[in-house]
Amino acid sequence: MTVIVDYDAGNLRSVQRACAEVGTAAAITSDPVEVRRADRVIFPGVGAAGSAMRSLAARGLDRALVDVMRGGTPVLGICLGLQISLDHSEENDQDTLGLVAGEVRRFALSDPALKVPHMGWNAVRVVRGHPLLAHVEPGDEFYFVHAYYPVPEDERSVRAVADYEGRFCCALGVGNYFATQFHPEKSGRVGLRLIENFVRWDGRDA
Repeated sequence: MTVIVDYDAGNLRSVQRACAEVGTAAAITSDPVEVRRADRVIFPGVGAAGSAMRSLAARGLDRALVDVMRGGTPVLGICLGLQISLDHSEENDQDTLGLVAGEVRRFALSDPALKVPHMGWNAVRVVRGHPLLAHVEPGDEFYFVHAYYPVPEDERSVRAVADYEGRFCCALGVGNYFATQFHPEKSGRVGLRLIENFVRWDGRDA
């Protein structure tokens, strides 16, 4: 069973509908036991790092996510789910889950024509292949809504980048964990293809 982690960070039904579109039933749960038992886990989210971490800890979901990561279960992080998977976020000066080494920074832009948050469609460029990015072509666009972006410690974990006054990591992959800063569930055909790749993925980077 695929489960979608519910920690009061929104965006769950659209992820569930996207799974249904690719022929996979996904259950929404806030139960850490169900998360640990899942065949694969989707960890989405919108909102702030501080409140998200408090909600995860209150439900025991923080430890459950660490356990599934260590156990080899395929995990897909989305947007805030990606950001709070690193070690620390500048948002709320918050220590986060530490599933992937690195930090999250706020955009600091010099061009007044560019606004924060970065919102809308943006082209994504694959820089290091991954099974979930199969069939993503040059020029394919995904939908973004974010003021912060991930900076993983190991450059080899960066799988795709986008540009917003400068290059930033928008997809990373480490072992059985893959995550996107963009919203595949809101990105039309190319986003659904990524989700379809996830529900077929065995958690190996090959």
